[in-house]
Amino acid sequence: MGRRSILVATGWVATAAAATLIGLGAIRLVGESITGTPGGVRSEAEIERALAAPEPVPTGTTGAASTAPGTSAAPSAGSGVRRGFATDGGTAVAECGAGGVRLVSWAPAQGYRVRDVDRGPDDDVEVTFQGPTREYELKVRCIGSEPVSVADD
Repeated sequence: MGRRSILVATGWVATAAAATLIGLGAIRLVGESITGTPGGVRSEAEIERALAAPEPVPTGTTGAASTAPGTSAAPSAGSGVRRGFATDGGTAVAECGAGGVRLVSWAPAQGYRVRDVDRGPDDDVEVTFQGPTREYELKVRCIGSEPVSVADD
């Protein structure tokens, strides 16, 4: 083997080693943000404590309903007591305020869709959940300053 071949082989090995080290350094710098768990890995005891601790719930809120598209879950100025309602067709959250009762959010159950909504504010509000075989209508009115589900008149 000639001196030139040894020089080419040594140069190639050195370049490959340098490229590998640069690549490993770059992966180490940004690797955690790409492949790591945000906030680090948690122990089993930490997970059990987090699951056992109840999540804080705002005063006057019961139940949980996700906000439907086009609705807002943020409390409005002068908002009153909020309360959640559930039927087999879906869930809704209503609140009483100066203008009467209003639906804050609503979400159909799986297999149901929202057929009709009267958001309010008004004397009473309602949402109708339509399923393949049944329809559920939820009507809410303020009694005092608290939203209450009422039978449809």
